Amino acid sequence: MQKIELSGKTVLVTGGAGFIGAFLCKELLHRFPGAKIVAFDSMNDYYEVTLKEYRLGGIKNTAVGKISFSCTEFLSENFSAGNFTFIRGNLADKALVEEVFRKYKFDVVVNLAAQAGVRYSIDHPDVYIESNIVGFYNILEACRHYPVEHLVYASSSSVYGGNKKVPFSTDDKVDDPVSLYAATKKSNELFAHAYAKLYNIPSTGLRFFTVYGPAGRPDMAYFGFTDKLRSGKEIQIFNFGNCWRDFTYIDDIVEGIIRVMQGAPEKSVGEDGLPLPPYKVYNIGNSHPENLLEFVDILQQELIRAEILPSTYDFDAHKKLVPMQPGDVPITYADTEALERDFGFRPNTSLRAGLRSFAEWYKVYYKI
Repeated sequence: MQKIELSGKTVLVTGGAGFIGAFLCKELLHRFPGAKIVAFDSMNDYYEVTLKEYRLGGIKNTAVGKISFSCTEFLSENFSAGNFTFIRGNLADKALVEEVFRKYKFDVVVNLAAQAGVRYSIDHPDVYIESNIVGFYNILEACRHYPVEHLVYASSSSVYGGNKKVPFSTDDKVDDPVSLYAATKKSNELFAHAYAKLYNIPSTGLRFFTVYGPAGRPDMAYFGFTDKLRSGKEIQIFNFGNCWRDFTYIDDIVEGIIRVMQGAPEKSVGEDGLPLPPYKVYNIGNSHPENLLEFVDILQQELIRAEILPSTYDFDAHKKLVPMQPGDVPITYADTEALERDFGFRPNTSLRAGLRSFAEWYKVYYKI
C-alpha cells in the first residue's frame, strides 16, 4: 500500500454538495488544514436543492473557521472560501471536467457524484447512464491524462443484488444486479479495473451500505418516514417488514473514506512486464443488519424524544406492510474484514445513536 499524506494536497470531491460529499469536504478541511478541497456538483433537483445549498454553507463555514451547518446563503454558483472551492457543473460535460483537472492538477480524486436511488432508476434510466456511466468515464479519462496519486470512488452494496450468502464479501460474485442503479455501480468497478490495468491509475472502490444521518438524502427511508409521519401520512414497510438493512452512520462512512484515501494500492509489474492493476474494493458497512420494523420502532422513539412527534402519536395507524418492490433486496450485510485488516477501522455507531443525531438535526433544520 502506498501511503499518501493529505496535508498540502489538492483533492477533488465530486458530488461535493451531496450528503456524503459535504461531510467529507468538511472533515478534510477540519483535519488537514493545508489541503485544498475542490467540490464539483451539478446541483440537480432530484431532491430539494436548498438542502444542498445548506450543506455547501456548512462547508464554507468550516473553510473560514466555523464548525456548524448554519449558512442559509444561496450558494448554487461557483465560489471560493479559504482552501475550499465549489464548481457547479455536470460530470457528463467532458470538456469542463478536463478543464477543471488541467487547472487544479489534483493529487487525489474522490468520485461521489452519481444519480442515486434504486427505484428512481426503473423509470428514469437515461439519468443514470449520463451521470453514473458517462460521468465516471470522464473522470477516468481525466485521471488518465492528468495523473493522480489515488482515485477513490463510490460503489454500492446494491452490486450484491439478491446475494443469499451473508455477510456480503468483496470476494463474492456480483454478476446479478436487480436494478439499473446496481448495474451502473458494478460498471464503475469494471471501468476502474480496466483503467487501473491499462493506465496504471491507483483506484479504490467503496461499497457503501445504507448511509444515514443528519442532513441526509430526503429520499432515504428514515428521512421520508419522518416527513410522512410528521404530516400524518401513511408509511409503507416493504416485504411485509421482513427486510434487513446494514445502516451505516455518516461519520463512519467519512472516516472510512479518509483512511482509504491515504492508502493507495501499490503499483507493480507482472511477469509479462506489464502493470498489474493497482486496484482494490472495500465494503463500508456497520456489519449489523437491522430489521425494518425494529428500525421504525427506534425512529419513532427518537422522534418523540426530540419532540418532533407527540408521545400520543398512533404509529400503528400510520404503518402499512406491503410486498417487496422491484429493485429491492431482502437483506444487506457488510463483511468489513478487509477494511479492518488494511486500515484498522470498522464502523460501529449504533442505530439509536445515529437516528438520535438525525432527529435532533431535523428539529433544528425544519424549525419545529
